[in-house]
Amino acid sequence: MTTRRDLLRGIGCAATPFLTGLAFASPGQARKQRLIVMFSPNGIVPSTFWPDEVGETFTLKTILEPLAPFRDRTLILRGVSNKMAGDGDGHMRGMGCLLTGIELFRGNLQGGSMTPAGWAKGPSIDQQLKNFLQSRPETRTRFGSLEFGVQVGDRADVWTRMVYGGPNSPIAPISDPYQMLNKLYGRAKDQRALTSILDDVRADLAAVGSRLGVEDRRLLEEHATFVREMERQMQVTPEGPTPDLPTGVKSRNEDLPRASRMQIDLMVNALANDFARVATLQYTRSVGQARMTWIGVDRAHHDLSHKSEKDAQAQADLTKINRWFCGELAYLVKSLAETREPGSDRSLLDGTTVVWANELGQGNHTRDNIPFVLVGGGLGFRTGRSLHYQRVPHNRLLLSLAHGFGHHIERFGNPEMCVDGPLADLT
Repeated sequence: MTTRRDLLRGIGCAATPFLTGLAFASPGQARKQRLIVMFSPNGIVPSTFWPDEVGETFTLKTILEPLAPFRDRTLILRGVSNKMAGDGDGHMRGMGCLLTGIELFRGNLQGGSMTPAGWAKGPSIDQQLKNFLQSRPETRTRFGSLEFGVQVGDRADVWTRMVYGGPNSPIAPISDPYQMLNKLYGRAKDQRALTSILDDVRADLAAVGSRLGVEDRRLLEEHATFVREMERQMQVTPEGPTPDLPTGVKSRNEDLPRASRMQIDLMVNALANDFARVATLQYTRSVGQARMTWIGVDRAHHDLSHKSEKDAQAQADLTKINRWFCGELAYLVKSLAETREPGSDRSLLDGTTVVWANELGQGNHTRDNIPFVLVGGGLGFRTGRSLHYQRVPHNRLLLSLAHGFGHHIERFGNPEMCVDGPLADLT
């Protein structure tokens, strides 16, 4: 005889969203705020990236030109640096400390000529904010956060992970769009099976309730509440149809552009349905070696990033690569701008801040002038500007993201990097 436990085990991962990610956000709540962090690797070309001007009057250079339609919604931050010292090479500290703002543990992964290192010593800012939002009923969502990847690969090390649930706790992104689709929407037969299971559980609870003492009845009511929330979750109708993905996209270099658009479309759909308020989108990994043949670049990305600044062809190819990443950012921003916030006349972009980041300033392992570009109105920052700081710790930007959500923490990551508080002049 098949028990309910057997059936649940048989359903497997497809049931996970319905068992562990319940949507508690209430209708009619205040303006929703969202954060998306988009990552691309191996640094940028400063001469074709940074505007020459500071303030509201600035010109977008070649790499950032795809953001021209959203220039007034864009904030460019120069002079923000990852000052994390300790173990690990530049790429490792760039990646593992990017969103955590704290050093890496000593480990057994050798990077370059530096000392070996392991995972980061603390949580990433996206997970800090996820926990903050999930702690309040009015901002709680089904998943809390969603971690998207684009051809990150199966390798698990500090070069491939930027999201951390806590010390020594990296969180892997989902690079397979079909797997992400299944996580978000499950399968209809699994939903029907779970509905049947809940019917049986509810009947069992009713049968034993009259025979229990006060404390046991309290525990029983907690289980009944869980069942009611699951039923409510399963009755939620997504805004619009479930995304229909093209078939045949695999983890092949030539499929990277299609996988990118599929993941972006899934992310925007998930945010519109309020499945999460925090999301990350990671392209390949630190030291990523994609060959962007679709834009005429046949050399591996990381190899190119270490070419001399006097190598004109390498700098032109790196400019093309980073312009392509910016084009994907522009596609994400455009999709958010064209998607209505359910129940209002605003767009998703009005309530979302997208942060485009990199583990390096340039491919020579410098972590000064990390290219941080922010787009959107989610956190109330004053956009349409190019700002230039003087080598300030990037922890101050991470603090600013938290404060933008009303999470007024005084430090994040390494406390020595937080003594001056959030970045000045963002609002």
